[in-house]
Amino acid sequence: MPDIVVMFFLLGLIAGMVKSDLEIPKAAYDVLSLLLMLTIGLKGGMALHGNMGWHLLPELLSVAALGFLIPAALYPLLRKLVGLTVADSASFAAHYGSVSAGTFAVALAYAETHNMDIGGQVTLYLVLLELPAILFGLLIFNKLSGEKASRSQSHILHEAFTNRGVILLVGGVIIGWMYGPLKGAVVTDLYTGMFKGVLALFLLEMGLVASEALKRVSIDKIRVVLFAVLAPSVLAMFGLLTGHWLGLPEGSVLILGTLTASASYIAAPVAIRSAIPKADIGLAMLASLGLTFPFNVLVGIPLYHSWIQ
Repeated sequence: MPDIVVMFFLLGLIAGMVKSDLEIPKAAYDVLSLLLMLTIGLKGGMALHGNMGWHLLPELLSVAALGFLIPAALYPLLRKLVGLTVADSASFAAHYGSVSAGTFAVALAYAETHNMDIGGQVTLYLVLLELPAILFGLLIFNKLSGEKASRSQSHILHEAFTNRGVILLVGGVIIGWMYGPLKGAVVTDLYTGMFKGVLALFLLEMGLVASEALKRVSIDKIRVVLFAVLAPSVLAMFGLLTGHWLGLPEGSVLILGTLTASASYIAAPVAIRSAIPKADIGLAMLASLGLTFPFNVLVGIPLYHSWIQ
């Protein structure tokens, strides 16, 4: 049976498909997403407590390199095989080179449920993969489109580093690392204890949103649909092979593979919408949230685990 949190995603997906009046208020969703990012940061920071050192540098640099390599490999495929415009190809490259925090949370919960060894630094993978991919998408658009993105890369970088998700994620890592699982227990136990409960409600909302995105599926978008469903299994190999090469524990390999298989539906859309106005953000959201996210949550994570085994 799937992890119980995945069933909440299915519940939201079905509720949306049958046009139920079920909805999670925006304010509640904002609280859930903030709690999720903070908890992920705290869990990673506590795992890093007493384990930080220069020995992590090769691993972190290798992960950051994937943030450039994946969009670079995707762009020509998006142009030639999927047939997207320069703007949309750059947008999709940024979305799929970047990562999904929601997918990360599901992979983390899956790894913990299966008692897999996980390195605390996996939380840092989120930032190390997300920012390079967005910057590469803007860079390739500037170079190949013959026009400039509407916002400078420095401005986008500032926004990326200071958005609330990154602030809570990085801040949680630092606080968790400083206090560890014992000294900070009076606060951290509360957040880590309700991690799966918060994730379940977050996935319920994601199911509702995904059902709305799926309504845009039509025959003229068949190549985008095929890309969004087939790409995760191929992209997962980037992370799985890198993790194996680095000698990471099984849980870390699974999470890295899941992240490279995922696509951003929060940070990348915000950055690309403002920087590349010609890009069809709705199309990117259909692919990333409507198709790739459900694939990874329902099929991908157990599939990647079986490959590791």
